[in-house]
Amino acid sequence: MAVEERVGRQIMLPWSEAFKISLRNIMVRLGRSTITAAGIFLGIAFLAAVVTQTEIEEAARGWVDITAKAKATWLIIMSLIVAAVGVTNSMLMNVTERYREIGTMKCLGALDAFIVRLFLIESGLMGLVGGVAGSITGFAAGFLFNLAKSAIRATHFWTKMDWVYLLQWLGGAVVIGIVLALLAAIPPAWRAAKLPPAAALRVEI
Repeated sequence: MAVEERVGRQIMLPWSEAFKISLRNIMVRLGRSTITAAGIFLGIAFLAAVVTQTEIEEAARGWVDITAKAKATWLIIMSLIVAAVGVTNSMLMNVTERYREIGTMKCLGALDAFIVRLFLIESGLMGLVGGVAGSITGFAAGFLFNLAKSAIRATHFWTKMDWVYLLQWLGGAVVIGIVLALLAAIPPAWRAAKLPPAAALRVEI
């Protein structure tokens, strides 16, 4: 029992090492990582732009349009679903391209939990980058567009906006991006962890 526990501790590397390996994997596959992060980026940018636009319109009108808000919510949900499907597909392709690497790690004694951890960290990092970039871009696009319109109409909508509410939404958008990436990565990560080592090593990509 003591031997099994010692081997288990040697195989399961600490979170810091898993983070370093995941970061290196992202940099090695920067093209695919960018595509994966772009899916999150587009979904979160759309979310941030819609929220910003809705808040600006409410500030300018002085009242809330329930119908417009419901329509915007539906569009946001659909865009996030599309983003999640895109990220899942990209991560599945990532697993397929790395069969031999995963097989090698498992032959060297990597536990299933460690393989899952690597993929989830990679996906979480891409979700963070995509979420932050998308939130900033969506807000900037919505704000600057309305700023240009307000210059023509000589209105000052930003003085009437609830900035705390908007910033909370933008921060929430980043969290949504991370959670979305993690949820989308669970099926690919589980598939990678369950690959038989010998079969994975025999695969030619």
